[in-house]
Amino acid sequence: MFGKILFIGENIAHVQNLGSSNAAADLMNVNVIFEAPEQRILGEITEVNPELFKIRFLGEYIDGKYVNGVIRKPLLSSKIRIINNEELMEIVGKLSDKSFLLGRSAIYKNFNVCPSINGIFSNHFAIFGNTGSGKSCGVARIVQNLFSNPYLTSYNANVFIFDAYGEYKNAFSSINKINSNYSYKFVTTNPVDNDDFLLQIPVNLLNNDDFALLLQASTHSQLPIIERTLRLAKIFSQNDENARKYKNHLIAKALLSVLFSNQTTSAKKNQIFTIIEVCHTEDFDFDTQINGLGYSRTFSECFEIDSNGYFGESVLITEYILKNIEDRYEECEEPKEYSFSLKDFAQALEFTLISEGFQNNTNLYDDAIILKVRINSIINSKVGSYFVNNGYVTLDKFIADLVTKNGRKSQIININLEDVDDVYAKVMVKIMARILYEFCKTRQQRATIPFHLFLEEAHRYIQKDTDTFLIGYNIFERIAKEGRKYGTLLGIISQRPVELSDTVISQVSNFLIFKMTHPKDIKYIEEMLPNISADVIEKQKTLQPGTCVGFGGGFKIPMIIKLEMPNPTPYSSNADVSKCWAIKQTISTNINPNGTQNTNVNPINNTSSQKSIAEQLNSISSLTTSNLETTQY
Repeated sequence: MFGKILFIGENIAHVQNLGSSNAAADLMNVNVIFEAPEQRILGEITEVNPELFKIRFLGEYIDGKYVNGVIRKPLLSSKIRIINNEELMEIVGKLSDKSFLLGRSAIYKNFNVCPSINGIFSNHFAIFGNTGSGKSCGVARIVQNLFSNPYLTSYNANVFIFDAYGEYKNAFSSINKINSNYSYKFVTTNPVDNDDFLLQIPVNLLNNDDFALLLQASTHSQLPIIERTLRLAKIFSQNDENARKYKNHLIAKALLSVLFSNQTTSAKKNQIFTIIEVCHTEDFDFDTQINGLGYSRTFSECFEIDSNGYFGESVLITEYILKNIEDRYEECEEPKEYSFSLKDFAQALEFTLISEGFQNNTNLYDDAIILKVRINSIINSKVGSYFVNNGYVTLDKFIADLVTKNGRKSQIININLEDVDDVYAKVMVKIMARILYEFCKTRQQRATIPFHLFLEEAHRYIQKDTDTFLIGYNIFERIAKEGRKYGTLLGIISQRPVELSDTVISQVSNFLIFKMTHPKDIKYIEEMLPNISADVIEKQKTLQPGTCVGFGGGFKIPMIIKLEMPNPTPYSSNADVSKCWAIKQTISTNINPNGTQNTNVNPINNTSSQKSIAEQLNSISSLTTSNLETTQY
């Protein structure tokens, strides 16, 4: 079959073809061994023609172990043979407590591909492919295989799936049937079933950067506004005497600034009443009694304008305001334990607006008004219900509650965001990713509690945003560069890799590439992914659904892998249009006198046999995915 080596190029050997053309055609992509004394070099057949084979060098076997890359080229006198079972097992791996079943080899029918768990999951990985290529089913199958390993009980696993369209609820709901120690938790923005959990993020865990993203800050001038607002919200949350006096101090300073401005008396009154309307306490309210010598006036009465155009009680009100100014409160320390709601944050923003340095600065005031409109819009929308105030919640307590279901640890936490607009879904995923990363980073023993973040439709979240310009970093880029050291690891699943951040992709170590046909995506993969060859690019263009090319640090060589259908499957199949359209209808057949057959389709009885259009529309809301058949690969 294999003749002598005709010549050796930089990384390819041209070998004489001694077999028949039909037999040789079956050798495409098969691995061969160049064997010589103290040398075994692995190659892959990349081209077959009647005269010769072109074989690309991949690596070398040293002391029975495969090592990627070739330093010495094979000798011209090397014997060439098909790889044997022992050598092949060294490449594809064997199922154990250190590995997992990924799929079947598409080239070697009787061999499974079992990469090392650490080789794949101790680094960032990515899964790319067109819609319908098998990405979602592939992800579901991989996770199911991880937890189905008979040699390993992955009780301490923490797999967070950020589910853009609620696809994986069905795929993992029966994970406890594999092993009773396993538990699956479905956290969603729209609970439907009894065991669904509403997504709730404690507001006290949000930092300045989180609020900047949530409020869609666009300029650096808005950052100090958010920073001061957050500081005030923390202090005011104590609701004690110091908090009350601090509020009085801020109101008094604002009122004094207005009183001694060069505005008309009427304009001063309007501005003062506006301040009291949005920022008031028991000591500064329209009905607050202010005592003079033998008489008292309400706060609003003190600002009645006399016939000379001045405030009738200007002396009384000025003395009252000065008594409430205590500059020591500007140095007040933030409490270590605090809790507040988004409404409290909005109220603190009002106090920021009247604070010295903001009130008379037109540019800062305009920036603050934009933030004010956005925070109130969030509060009055469904998004506001996902950010809660349930008292002071520590980072550890939040994570512990997140991974716990009915008192048991959950290994798979599916966070469903299908009911949230892309703008806020991206922010919420970033906030959750930052919280999870911070938890891992603050562990006393580094990387002892790894978190795996599977980002379905990752192009919705890992984008080339302005975060780096605005707050100095992008959380996904930070995790991509530093998360591996602390145990925060990304699983990027996308059909549009061209839209992803280049920085994140550059840090990914392992890839599963399903069929991709868009020229821009193919070109992007070819240019951005490390160590990808033109051969791998060509292979992925012709892949069948459910088949992928796997390569990277977790694979000894690039492999074509066939993944089994998951059981149960995710909600990712196409609609069965023919079934949805179909109705029961009577068909009659008559034989004509001339012997020909005439088939008649009887008209639909719109009054009795069919629902009215209104009834059909009303019934749509009751349809579930159980009415649809799942389309197989």
